[in-house]
Amino acid sequence: MDRRELAALLAYIGRLDPRTIRTDKGEARDQLATWHELLGDVPMTTPHGWDARAAARQHIRVSPYQVLPADIARPWESYRRDRLARHTDPTPGADPDDQAAWTAELVGTRRAVAAGSAQPAQYRAITSSQLDPDLKARLRKNGSCIPPEARVALAPYRPARAAREAAVAQGQADALSVRCEWCQAQIGEPCRRRRVAPDGGARGTAPRATPHPGRLDLAAARQAQETEQVQPALA
Repeated sequence: MDRRELAALLAYIGRLDPRTIRTDKGEARDQLATWHELLGDVPMTTPHGWDARAAARQHIRVSPYQVLPADIARPWESYRRDRLARHTDPTPGADPDDQAAWTAELVGTRRAVAAGSAQPAQYRAITSSQLDPDLKARLRKNGSCIPPEARVALAPYRPARAAREAAVAQGQADALSVRCEWCQAQIGEPCRRRRVAPDGGARGTAPRATPHPGRLDLAAARQAQETEQVQPALA
């Protein structure tokens, strides 16, 4: 707040609590200088809910003591903390390789949120709204949100998933759609290589790149059963 805004705020407070009024010009000047020194970085109002007059009015309504600059600054700091706590940094539009521009945009967004001139950016909740048309076109083209080039690049690091996708692409049964009776791997989880200790306990459970043969047979049997059930319905 500048001096004119602080003078208006002190006049408003004086109407609600005459004890804060200073009739002597020197005392009024000193009071204004003190308040400006302490509240110069606090805005009078913001577009999103902050009003210094409301903070002063709330204090006068619930407290028997005179309003001090701290009674305005404390609600303002709480307002800033609450907004920053609800803010999740959106991805800056600057070039990521330009570290200075990237950081400046990130800091500028945070300052705007803290100052009340911008709303906090929050993660969007999952809704039942329609998909983005661009995403629909990508899904029709690739069959997945992950492009084929990215899948090929990730294949060496995800051998179990790569083997599963290759089998499904060739029309084979999806082995991970059933539970493995050998290693007890649940649906969707890769099979594990169990090493048995002399006492019969398991010493290791390293994941396998390929499922166990029994799991493949079980998945193939289930696929054949589902096919038999679908064909009479189509007929």
